[in-house]
Amino acid sequence: MSGLKGIPTFFSIQFARHLMFWIAVLVYFIITIEIEYFGSYKKAIEANVILVFIQIITAYSCLRFLIPNYLISKRYVQFSIGLLLLLVVTFIFFVCIKEFYYQPKYFEGDELAVYDSKKEFWNHIFNIQIFASKSVKFLTPTTLLVIAKNFKDQQAYLQLNEQKKSAELATLKHQLNPHFLFNTLNNLYALTINKSDEAPEVITKLSEMLDYMLYGCNDKYVALQKEIELIENYLALEKIRYGKRVVIEFTKNVKDDVKIAPLILLTFIENAFKHGVSQELKEAYIHIRIALKEDYIYFDITNSIAKNRVSKNKENIGLANVKKQLELLYNENHSLDIKEDEECFILHLKLATNDV
Repeated sequence: MSGLKGIPTFFSIQFARHLMFWIAVLVYFIITIEIEYFGSYKKAIEANVILVFIQIITAYSCLRFLIPNYLISKRYVQFSIGLLLLLVVTFIFFVCIKEFYYQPKYFEGDELAVYDSKKEFWNHIFNIQIFASKSVKFLTPTTLLVIAKNFKDQQAYLQLNEQKKSAELATLKHQLNPHFLFNTLNNLYALTINKSDEAPEVITKLSEMLDYMLYGCNDKYVALQKEIELIENYLALEKIRYGKRVVIEFTKNVKDDVKIAPLILLTFIENAFKHGVSQELKEAYIHIRIALKEDYIYFDITNSIAKNRVSKNKENIGLANVKKQLELLYNENHSLDIKEDEECFILHLKLATNDV
C-alpha cells in the first residue's frame, strides 16, 4: 500500500509525465504497425524507436528553444526559418541512422551483395516528398505537447485570475465594512448624545445588520431578500436619525427568489445619505426602488442634493469600491448610469440575476 501512495507524486513530476507520453507514442506505433511491411516485430519496433527518438529531438528543440525565443516574442520569420532548419537537420540525421545503421543491419540481399548506404542516402536526402512526409511525423507529437502545455497554462491562468479576483473582492469588502460601520455608529452616537429613547432600537437594528454582514454575506452571492432586509434595517436607522428632515420612499417589486452580490445596493444607499441627505439643512428626500423583471434586477435611487454640499467632485471610498466589485463580479452583465444636476442625484443599476 505504501508503494501505491507514491504513484500520484510520481505522475505529478513533469519528467515522469513526459516519459509516459513518449512511451504511449511508442506503444501506439507498435500496436498499429503492419508486420507484413517490416517483416518482423524486432525490425518494426527498432524502426519506430528510431522515429520516436527523432520526434523527441524535434519536440524539445521546439519547446525549449524555438517557441520561447521566437514564437512567444512574435518573431514569426525567425521562428519559421528556425523550424525549417530544425526539420532539415533532423531529417538528415534520421536518413543517416536509417541508411547507415538500420537498413544494412536488416538487409536481405544476396550473400555477396552489400547494401549501398551512400547511394540510398543521397537518393533520400533530396526527395522533397519523403522530407515533407517525415516532417509531419516528426512534428505530430510536438503539436500534441504544445496543445497540452497551452491548456495547462490556460488552466493555471484562470485559477490564478480567480484567486486574484477573490483576494481583491475580499480586500474591497474589508474596506467597505469598516466604512459602513463608522457611518452607522455615528447615527447611534447622535442619539446617545441626545439621550433618545430610540437608542435601544438602534442597537437592535445595528446588531441584526452586523450579524448579517459578519456571518450572512460571506458568499459570493446572497439572496436578494436578505439584502432587502438589510436595507430596511438601515433605512429604519436613518429615519430615527434624521426624523422629519428626510422623506424616505422605498418600493420593491420582488416575487422570485434570486441572488445578488452582497452589500452592493446598500453602498449606493449609504452614499445617497452621506453626500445628499446629511448635507441638506432643510427637508431632503430619497426615493429607492427595487424591481425584478425577467432575468434582471433593476435598482433606482433618486435623492436631493444640498446646494451647499462639499466634496462635490470627490468620489468616496464606498462608491469607488462598489464600482470595482461590479466590474469583478458582473463584468458586462450589468449597467450603471449615474446622473447629477444642481437639485438631485439619480442612479440606475441593472444586474443580471443569479437564481437561488
